[in-house]
Amino acid sequence: MRIKLLIFIVFPFLNAFSQKTVEGSITDEDGVALPAVMIMNISSEKKTYTALDGTFSIEATPEDELRFIRSGYERSSIQAKYLTDKKAIIKLVRIAEEIEEVELANLTGDIKKDSRAVAKIDKGKMVEDAVGLPQPTGKMRETPADIKQVLFPILLGNLNIQGLYDLISGDARRMKRQYRYDDLQEDITWIRERVEDDYFINAGIPKERISEFIEFSFLEKPQTRTFVRAKNLTGALSRMEESFPVFVERLKENSVEK
Repeated sequence: MRIKLLIFIVFPFLNAFSQKTVEGSITDEDGVALPAVMIMNISSEKKTYTALDGTFSIEATPEDELRFIRSGYERSSIQAKYLTDKKAIIKLVRIAEEIEEVELANLTGDIKKDSRAVAKIDKGKMVEDAVGLPQPTGKMRETPADIKQVLFPILLGNLNIQGLYDLISGDARRMKRQYRYDDLQEDITWIRERVEDDYFINAGIPKERISEFIEFSFLEKPQTRTFVRAKNLTGALSRMEESFPVFVERLKENSVEK
């Protein structure tokens, strides 16, 4: 009985001593560093995230499986024993996007006939594009009335009744305010869909205030939003991280005042 007890007591210590810090970096297929990649130790359920330069460190035993997760990329796993080199680089592969299916005419095997069939299809498409209406670009929104667009026609004797009403009633102002709000929520959602909540929580941001923090970072560092609209997550996170200490400090001040 004592021998069994001794084994159960000693085994956890042996397991703890066999753990070590595993380090490395994560890039995409082009070698560009990927920040905010979640690294999870499947055995211990510990997790961490890559820094802005793509580097990371996490405790693991040689047999532990490490999994790398980031939205838009295929998941990858590797045993910690293969990451003995501190300069080890993990490359994540971007998930292939589905493209529209291309329909081909029935092929006969005769190169001349098949090429003519394809040519006819292409010409038909050209005619369709030529006579058809152009596809809408951007967001389908009604343009709010502008004072210049309403005032100048009046001076020339043309009255834009709807535009004048929108200005006087405040509809134009409300429309602009709604558009700004919609754009803001869209940009916040773009970040949240690509970055795990734990990334912000580990920086001291409560889960229920992550969206508030992102909005704060847009105001604190306007270039953050510029990167978001350019779909550059790395650039957005680099600016956003500069706002972490400021926002966390304000949270502390508010909690003390209460």
